[in-house]
Amino acid sequence: MLPTIEQRLAIELAAKPVQVAAAIALLDEGATVPFIARYRKEATGGLDDIQLRLLEERLRYLRELEDRRAAIIASITEQNKMTPALLDAVTHAEDKTRLEDLYLPYKQKRRTKAEIA
Repeated sequence: MLPTIEQRLAIELAAKPVQVAAAIALLDEGATVPFIARYRKEATGGLDDIQLRLLEERLRYLRELEDRRAAIIASITEQNKMTPALLDAVTHAEDKTRLEDLYLPYKQKRRTKAEIA
């Protein structure tokens, strides 16, 4: 089973999962990194602004990765070309580059007006 985004961030930042969960909740509520670092330090267990900035960037990246992963799985499944091995490879892809490399053979090409004519 793959670790959740919160677990991955906790490992990457060497922080406790509770700290990461609190910081994510504050960021999702719309709080900015400087605000959290100055006024909500007790809520995040003392994460400093550098850790919070890194957490914010990685959180955005990992969420985009999960969204893209879901779109790729849906697209390949819709084409009836999904295999268990491919699903496993897509599910375990660690970055966007690897994910796009796996999707490339299944990517539908755009049809131009010249091709239609």
